[in-house]
Formats: sequence, C-alpha cells, structure tokens
Amino acid sequence: MGRVERQRELARRRKRRVQLKKLRIKHAAATSETEKAEVLAKARRMSPFVEFEAAN
Repeated sequence: MGRVERQRELARRRKRRVQLKKLRIKHAAATSETEKAEVLAKARRMSPFVEFEAAN
C-alpha cells in the first residue's frame, strides 16, 4: 500500500530541512564568495526564499 499524500508532503519537508541544515554548514565553512554563491544557489533551488546570512 502506498503512502498518503500528506505523508509524502511531510517526508519532503523533513528531507528539505535536513538538506538545508547541511547547506547552511557548508555555506558557513566556505571561504570564497563564489563558493558561498554556489551553495546559496543550490539551496534556492530547494527553497526559493531561504536566507543564510542574518538580515540587518
């Protein structure tokens, strides 16, 4: 028996959260601006409104 749509939605949400956490760590560890931009672009494909740096 397959998964219900709500369960699939929750699984996608959980996976997205884990992936974004990993990307935040990579972004913090990146040394150059190009590396940071690449990581941010990858995160934006997953979640378009994601922010890694605190807005002042």
